[in-house]
Amino acid sequence: MSTAKSNSGRRLESFSYDDQIVRWFVIATVIWGAVAMLLGVTIAFQMAEWKVNLGLPWTTFGRLRPLHTNAAIFAFCGNAIFAGIYYSHQRLLKARLFNDALSKIHFFGWQLIIVSAALTLPFGITTGKEYAELEWPIDILITLIWVVFAVNFFGTIFKRRERHIYVAIWFYIATIITVAVLHIVNSLELPVSFLKSYSIYSGVQDALVQWWYGHNAVAFFLTTPFLGLMYFFIPKAANRPVYSYRLSIIHFWSLVFIYIWAGPHHLLYTTLPEWAQTLGMVFSVALWMPSWGGMINGLMTLRGVWHKVRTEPTLRFMATALTFYGMSTFEGPLLSIKSVNAIAHFTDWIPGHVHSGTIGWNYMFIAGILYYLVPKLWNAEVYSKRLANIQFWTATIGLVLYIISMWVAGVTQSLMWRAIDETGKLVYPNFIETVVRIVPMYWVRAVGGTLVFTSFLVMLYNLYKTAKSGKTSDSEVFEAYALDESSIEKNASKHRSLEGMPYLFAVLSLIAILVGSAIELVPSIISKQYIAKFDAVKPYTPLELLGRDVYIREGCYLCHSQTVRPMTHEVLRYGKASEAAEFVYDHPFQWGSKRTGPDLARVGGKYSNLWHYRHFAKPQEVTAGSIMPRYGWLFEGKTDYASLPKKMEVMQKLGVPYSQEEIANGIQNAQAQAKTIVTDLGEAGGVKVEMENREVISLIAYIQRLGVDYGSLPEPEVQQ
Repeated sequence: MSTAKSNSGRRLESFSYDDQIVRWFVIATVIWGAVAMLLGVTIAFQMAEWKVNLGLPWTTFGRLRPLHTNAAIFAFCGNAIFAGIYYSHQRLLKARLFNDALSKIHFFGWQLIIVSAALTLPFGITTGKEYAELEWPIDILITLIWVVFAVNFFGTIFKRRERHIYVAIWFYIATIITVAVLHIVNSLELPVSFLKSYSIYSGVQDALVQWWYGHNAVAFFLTTPFLGLMYFFIPKAANRPVYSYRLSIIHFWSLVFIYIWAGPHHLLYTTLPEWAQTLGMVFSVALWMPSWGGMINGLMTLRGVWHKVRTEPTLRFMATALTFYGMSTFEGPLLSIKSVNAIAHFTDWIPGHVHSGTIGWNYMFIAGILYYLVPKLWNAEVYSKRLANIQFWTATIGLVLYIISMWVAGVTQSLMWRAIDETGKLVYPNFIETVVRIVPMYWVRAVGGTLVFTSFLVMLYNLYKTAKSGKTSDSEVFEAYALDESSIEKNASKHRSLEGMPYLFAVLSLIAILVGSAIELVPSIISKQYIAKFDAVKPYTPLELLGRDVYIREGCYLCHSQTVRPMTHEVLRYGKASEAAEFVYDHPFQWGSKRTGPDLARVGGKYSNLWHYRHFAKPQEVTAGSIMPRYGWLFEGKTDYASLPKKMEVMQKLGVPYSQEEIANGIQNAQAQAKTIVTDLGEAGGVKVEMENREVISLIAYIQRLGVDYGSLPEPEVQQ
C-alpha cells in the first residue's frame, strides 16, 4: 500500500483486493453444492424405495440424512456466504481483508470441518442433535475457525476507508455474533471418548436449547447473511440504489430482535412450558412483518429494470429467490400457529416448507451470486445465457414438484392420523396405512429433487466454461482516502451516527439477540420442575444405555418421534400423553421432528423381543409395505461393553443417579440382561446364545424400555 497527500491533507492510499480467497470459496461452493444435492436425491429415492439403502451401514437414510443437511447448510451455503461476504466486505469498506494468512486458515479450516463431517456422520459418529450432529472435537474446530473468520472480518472494519458501514455489513455482524452464541451454548457436552459425548442438557431443557439453536441456525446462517448479500448484490447487479434506507433499518433491527424468540414453535403441544410455547408462537407470527419488509426492499430495488430480470441470469435468480423467500416466510409463521401446527407437525409438509426455503431462497440466490461473481473474478462473459435459462426452469419445475408433493403427503398423513369414527375409534389404526398412501408422493419428490440436482450440474458446467474462457488477475490497484477519524457528518441521524461506530453496533446486536435468548432459556434451565427426579422414572440400565447409543448412531430419531402430544387421536394411537418427568435422563432428548414411522414413546412391551429381532432384520416381512431399511450389521456388530464404565461415569456427572456400585458392575449387569433377552429369543424363535454380544440385543433392550416408567405418573389433560 502506498500513500500520498491530497490537497485537503487526507492521505490518498493505494490498495488491492484479495479476490483469490473469494475464488477458492466459489470453487468450494459449487463442489460441495453438487455433493449436497446428490445426497439429497439419494435419500429422496431411499424414502420411495427402501432397497436404495443398499443394505450397508454407512449408506442408510439415518446415516446420510445428517450428512445431506450438513453439506447443504454448512458446506454449500457456508462457502457461498464466505465468498459473498469476502467479496462485498472489501469493496464496501475500500480495504483489503485484514490478514491474508487468516483468510487461508479460514478457508482450509472450513473445508477440514466439512471433510470431518463426511468422515464421521456416515459411520454413525453423531451427537444425535439435528443440525448439530458433529462431535465435540469438530465442534471445537468450528469454534476456532469461526473466531478466525470474526477476527478477519472485524479487523477489516478496523482498516476501513469508509466511515459508515453499509446495511449489508449490519447483517454480516449479526450473523457472526449470533452463530457464535448459538453454537457454543448448544454444543456444551461432556466427552466420553475422542468421538463420543453426551449433551449437558436433558429432556425438556435439551429440546428447548436444541430448537432455539435449530431454528436460529436457519435464521442466522440461511437468512441474515443472505439478506446482507441481497443488499449488496441486487443493487450492484441492477445498478440501482436500495429502495428504502429507512425500511432497511426497520428490517434489520426488528428481524434480529424477533427471530431469536421463535424457536419454541418447533415444540408446540409438547411438555415444554405453555408460556414458552405461546411466546414462540407469538413472535413467530410477528416475524412475518420484518421478513416481508426485506423481501419488499429487495424486489422494489428492481423497479425500472424488470426487463433485465428476463434476460440477465443474476437478476432472474435473485428475483425468484426473493419470491420464494417471501412464500417461505409467510408459510413459516402460518405453521407456527398452534391450530395449524397441530396438523402439520411431524408430517412431510415440514420438509416441503424447509426446501422451499433452502432451494427456492438459498440455492436460487447463490446461483445469482455465482453468475455475478464468476465473470468478474475470471474476467469473462457468462458462457451461455441459454444454459442459465435451462437451469432456471429445470430448478423451478423440480422445486414446484417437490413442494406440492410434500404438501399433499403432509395433509394426507395428518388427516389419516387424526381420523376418528363415530364410535370414537381410529379409522386408520395401523400406521403403515399412511405410509403406503404417500409413497407415490415420495416418488414425485425424488423426481423433483433430481431435476433440481440436474439444474445444478448445468450451472456447474456453465460456470466452468465461463471461468475457463477468462483469466484471473489480482494486480488491479485502487485508491481511496484514509479514514479521517475527526470528520463527523453534520446533521446525521442517530442511526447514521451509529453506522460510524461498528463495534458499538456489534454490541447492540449482541444485546438484541441475548434478550430473547435469556428470557426463553434461563427459566427452563434453572427450573426444578424440569430437572426434578421422580421415583417412577428410573435411569436406563447399562444395556439400555448402550442400546440408546445404537439408536442414536443409526439416526432412528429422524423417522421416529418419542413424544405423545395431548391430542385425542395421539392418545388413542400411542397411549398416555408424555410428561416432562419422563425425559430427565435423556442426554440428548429424542423427540424427533418427523414421523416416517410411528411414535416410539410407548412402544416398550407392546411387541415381543422376537418381533423386534425380526423387524430389524427384515422389516418388510414383519410389516408389509414398510420403507424401513434392513439393519443386518446389527446382528454382526459386537456390543461395546468396554465403554460402559466411562459412559456411566459421564452420565453420573450429568446428574443421572448411578451409584459407584452400579458403575463397577455395569458390564456384568449388561451382559446378564442381554442373556435374559437372548434366552427369551431362543425359546420363542430359536435364536442362538452367541447373539448375547450383538448390538441388536442392546437395541431391543432400549426399545423395550421406552414408556414403561410412565404408568406411575399423573394423567395429563387431553386436548380435543
